[in-house]
Amino acid sequence: MSAAAPLTVVAGGATTGYAITGVTGIPVAYLATAAILALFAVGYVAMSRHILNAGAFYTYISRGLGKPAGVAGAMVALLAYNAMQIGLYGGFGAVTSDFFNPRLGLDLGWWVYALVAWAIVAVLGVSRVDLNGLVLAVMLTAEILVAVVFDAVMVSHPADAGLSLATLSPHHLVTAGIGAALVTAITGFVGFEATVVFSEETRDPKRTIARATYIAVVVTGLLYGLSAWAMSVATGPDRIVTAATEDGTELVFNLVLPHVGQGMVTGGHVLFITSLFAALLSFHNTVARYSFALGREGVLPAWLGRTSRRSGAPAAGSLIQTLLALVALIVYAALGADPIVHLFFWVTVTGGLGVLILMTGTSAAVLGYFNRERHGESVWRRRIAPALATALLGVVVWVTLAEFSTLLGVAPASPLRWIFPAVYAVAALVGVGWALILRASNPAVYEAIGLGVHSGATFGATRPPLVDPTHA
Repeated sequence: MSAAAPLTVVAGGATTGYAITGVTGIPVAYLATAAILALFAVGYVAMSRHILNAGAFYTYISRGLGKPAGVAGAMVALLAYNAMQIGLYGGFGAVTSDFFNPRLGLDLGWWVYALVAWAIVAVLGVSRVDLNGLVLAVMLTAEILVAVVFDAVMVSHPADAGLSLATLSPHHLVTAGIGAALVTAITGFVGFEATVVFSEETRDPKRTIARATYIAVVVTGLLYGLSAWAMSVATGPDRIVTAATEDGTELVFNLVLPHVGQGMVTGGHVLFITSLFAALLSFHNTVARYSFALGREGVLPAWLGRTSRRSGAPAAGSLIQTLLALVALIVYAALGADPIVHLFFWVTVTGGLGVLILMTGTSAAVLGYFNRERHGESVWRRRIAPALATALLGVVVWVTLAEFSTLLGVAPASPLRWIFPAVYAVAALVGVGWALILRASNPAVYEAIGLGVHSGATFGATRPPLVDPTHA
C-alpha cells in the first residue's frame, strides 16, 4: 500500500490523469480497476500458497507458462518496476521544490530535492525490511487519514451543481479515452501485488500474503475512487478537467484550503511529499528483490543473489537500482525535461502498462499451473477467477495500447504512442532469447528457473530465502 502511495495517487495521479487524458470518468475507472484486480488476486493468492519466491510474476509465469516466458516476464518486470521507481523521483522533486523553495527563500532545481531522496533511499534500501516497514507504516497511516478528511471536506462543499454522481457513472467505461483512464488507474494500484515479493521475509506467508493482498486492493480502490469523485464534486463534473489542468497537483489542496485553513493544508503537503518518498522506497525494495531472485537462480549474475550479512537485505540488487536511478536523474536534469509530465506521469504510467501486461500473463500462468497441479484449490480459485481476470486484463491491455496517445497527451500520429509500449516487446524478446541461450549453454541454470528457494536441488547446494522468516 505504501508503494501504491494513496496520497500521491489522490493529489498527483488522479489530478494529472484528469488533466492529461481529459477523461472525466477517472473515479469509476479506479473502482472498475479495483474490481478487476480483486478478481486477479484470487488466483494470484492461491498460487502464492504453493510457491514461495521473491520473484513473484517471474516465478509464476515460469511455473505456469514455461521458462522462456518466465524470463521474458522477468525482463518486463525489471523494466516496469524501475520505470515506476525512477518516474516517482520526478514527482518528488517537483512537489518538494514547490513546497520548500518559496518557504525557505531558495531557488533549487527539482533535481536537487530528488537527489536528497535518492541518497536516503540508497541507505534504507540496504537496511532490514522490518525497519523499512516501520517507516512506511507510519507514513501510510497518516496520509490515508488526511486523504479521508480532505474527501469529506470536498463532498460537504460541492460546486453550484450540487452533489453529483456523474463521474461515477458506468457509461464512462465504454466511452472514448477509457483505456487511458484505466491504465492511469492501474498505475495507482501498482505495488499491491508486491505482497508476494516479500513472501520469503514473512512469518506466516500462506495466511499473511492473502490477507495483505485483499486489504490493499479494497482499501486503495475505495480511497482512490472516493477521492477522485470528491474532487469532481467540489469543482463540478463539467469543470474537473479544466481545474486539474490549471492547478495540477495543487488542485486538492486549493479545494480544501478555504474550509480547513492553512495549517491543515501545509500538513497535507508534507504528507504528499512523504507519500512520494514512501512509494520511492517501496519500489526500490521491489526491484532489489526481483534482481535477487534472478541472481539466486543464475538467470542474472550470481552476485545479485547475495544478501547483506548485517541486514539480510539484497544489497547488490539495491545498489544497482540506486545507480540506475542516479543516471536517469542526471539525464532528465541535463535535458531540462518537465519532471511532472515527462518523468512522473509518462514514465510511471509506462511502468503501469508493464505491470498490467505482467498481471495478464500471470493470470494465464495461474490457469496453466493449476491445470497440472490442483493442490486442493477450488474450481473458482484455479479456473473461473483466473480465466475471467485474464480476459478482462487482456481487454484493458488492448484498449490501453489503442489509446496510448491519449494517455500521453500527444497527437495520435506521434511516434511516442508506440515507442513507450514497444520497449516491453523488446525486453520480452531479450528474455526469451536469454532463456534459450541458457537452455543450450547452461542446462542446470535453465532447469532452476522459477524454483526460488528450491533451486539448490538443481545446483546441488542450499539456496536459502532472503532471510530466516522467524527473524523477519
